[in-house]
Amino acid sequence: MRNFWMKNLMNKVSVEDSYGSLHRSDKRDMDQFAKIEDLHIKLFRLLQRLGQSQDNLLVAKVLYRINLATLIREKELDLKRVNLVSNRAKTVAAEQEAAGLPELDFSFRILVLGKTGVGKSATINSIFDQVKTLTDAFQPATDRIQEVAGTVNGIKITVIDTPGLLPYSSSNVRRNKKILLSVKRFIKKSPPDIVLYFERLDVIHMSYSNFPLLKLITEVFGTAIWFNTILVMTHSSSALPEGPNGYPVSYESYVTQCTDLVQHHIHQAASDSRLENPVLLVENHPQCKKDVAGEKVLPNGQVWKSQCLLLCICTKVLSDINKLLNFQDSIELGPVPTMRLPSLPHLLSSLLRRRSISSSNGMDDETSESLFLNTEEEDEYDQLPPIRILTKSQFERLTNSQRKDYLDELDYRELLYLKKQLKEEFKKRMENRLSKEENLVNDNNNDGQQVPPETIMLPDMAVPPSFDSNCPVHRYRCVVTCDQWLVRPVLDPKGMDHDVGFDGINLETAVEINRNVLASVTGQVSKDKQDFSIQMESAAAFTDPRGPTYCVGLDVQSSGRDMIYTVHSNTKLRTLKHNAADCGLSFTTFGKKYCVGAKIEDTIAIGKRLKFVVNAGRMWSPAQVAHGGSFEATLRGSVYPARNDNVSLTVTILSFNKEMVLGAGLQSEFQLSRSLRVSFNADLNSRKMGQVCIKTSSSGHLMIALVAALTMFRAMVRRMANESSMEALEGG
Repeated sequence: MRNFWMKNLMNKVSVEDSYGSLHRSDKRDMDQFAKIEDLHIKLFRLLQRLGQSQDNLLVAKVLYRINLATLIREKELDLKRVNLVSNRAKTVAAEQEAAGLPELDFSFRILVLGKTGVGKSATINSIFDQVKTLTDAFQPATDRIQEVAGTVNGIKITVIDTPGLLPYSSSNVRRNKKILLSVKRFIKKSPPDIVLYFERLDVIHMSYSNFPLLKLITEVFGTAIWFNTILVMTHSSSALPEGPNGYPVSYESYVTQCTDLVQHHIHQAASDSRLENPVLLVENHPQCKKDVAGEKVLPNGQVWKSQCLLLCICTKVLSDINKLLNFQDSIELGPVPTMRLPSLPHLLSSLLRRRSISSSNGMDDETSESLFLNTEEEDEYDQLPPIRILTKSQFERLTNSQRKDYLDELDYRELLYLKKQLKEEFKKRMENRLSKEENLVNDNNNDGQQVPPETIMLPDMAVPPSFDSNCPVHRYRCVVTCDQWLVRPVLDPKGMDHDVGFDGINLETAVEINRNVLASVTGQVSKDKQDFSIQMESAAAFTDPRGPTYCVGLDVQSSGRDMIYTVHSNTKLRTLKHNAADCGLSFTTFGKKYCVGAKIEDTIAIGKRLKFVVNAGRMWSPAQVAHGGSFEATLRGSVYPARNDNVSLTVTILSFNKEMVLGAGLQSEFQLSRSLRVSFNADLNSRKMGQVCIKTSSSGHLMIALVAALTMFRAMVRRMANESSMEALEGG
């Protein structure tokens, strides 16, 4: 009946917190189960009086939620005791109803709200089968708050009839608020169990909106008013409107469309889209169709009075269970928090991820080490004889074998040139470091003789296609100056045409404070009219000349209006030439929650091409614990680091909430030909979930043409398949 009740119950109630706060005696447990069993007996007796089956879908949902709530609150680990209570209640209810003893003690209070003229008073008279309140088709009949009491099928019902609210306008706001405030004062001493909110089904259309009135009701009574509210649609037997084809629309589709529209306005007023208020269709016209028992029947064949009593009974029973098990403080309505809390497996994966701090020239430790091992080797590029670069016409006159030999020679020279550039850059870096140390020792650092670095323009950004005649690439151009800060705009690829498209700013810097201390900061800030987001990763590393490397960092990420902070540190020990051990800690805080993690890692390098990495970690919070680890084997290309050809195989294991997940991944990047480079990535886990991703980049005109032709062919095949399926549906 109300999915939100169980969703909010499961989201807001922590089982561990419930266990810790519910150390009751056995006597109190028996008293509570006795009360729950008594509610079961009353429910089954009422179902017999209304002629409703115990297998009714609405009743089944109510019983399921009662049993589940009992399991959560009473620390039951199986359904045996709960099912025993339910089965015994069915038998006792049948015996008591047959004997008529004891007298059924069940009652509820109903509050009716709605605009004037929607049929509130007429519905009250129909429920009691007698005139309890005056009705008038031309003017408001209820001018004051009054209680109407009576008995229906042995159920004591008290209805609080209220004056009708006027349609929304600036002049009617004060009167409507005055009525609602008087109703609030009236029900303060004896709150209602159920609220019936009335709307007319025959006047609802797509432009219909009662949001201002619903918002006013929410402001006066609070969002909790909608939790036990039943949406009543009167005039449910009126003539149906015509559809686009000129024929009346179906009854079910029209009712669904109208109720969804009203429910959407309630979601907006309560700022909670989880609400699912039950709907009651009502028809009070004297000429309404009736069954053999004299009960009014709707066009869908439903007897609305018995359905009304059933909805009220189920709502009352759920409310009593809620109070009995002390769940009223755990259920909250209102805006859903926008903060998305990171999960422990996600935090553990972030902790196990290897972090490398790049220097100001973009080199990491592994690249520098590989270059250092090759600095003593003699540069082969300088020993090569000069080569004549052929023109296009000269190249076309060559034979196929000559073309191949010529291109192979160019590739070989390009590779040697890349190696030479990297080595020279590494040597220059080492010389600058030595010169800085000498200047510090001799105190002869003359700023006037220092030449500032040359300003470099960064490559142009990839701008999405636009209908503009001029390409707006120039708006995003930027340069790297001597301040060591790289500042670039963040382009929104999904922005509107003719828009500047600045979604934020990206900042990057890497500073070598001294010979042994290196710091780096990377961040991105985005801001629009509503949201503000920030992502930043900062780290500082200290390298001890005797071996260990100490690193500490701070990561900041926005989540809604809150911030997630992560402080991490690790120590790398290089005891052997080809072996490095690493251990790290992390502390993450978001809101009032926190997580602590730890990891260990070991890296073994065999030569310059083969590397093995093994790590394991643990992340725990006050309520949960996650364990994980991975093994990675990487084989680099023979020309690394000039070209980043590699093949990597990764095996991971994760244990969380008594469930273990195994995963494997294969990553590869290689050059298939002179003009074609391929990147392959495949993942698969024990849950039979995975992905395969293949990316290619080519500078050959023929390859680009083939890709375009393949894309057009796929689009044509899909279009033909869609057209054939539509024809098959139309023919069927």
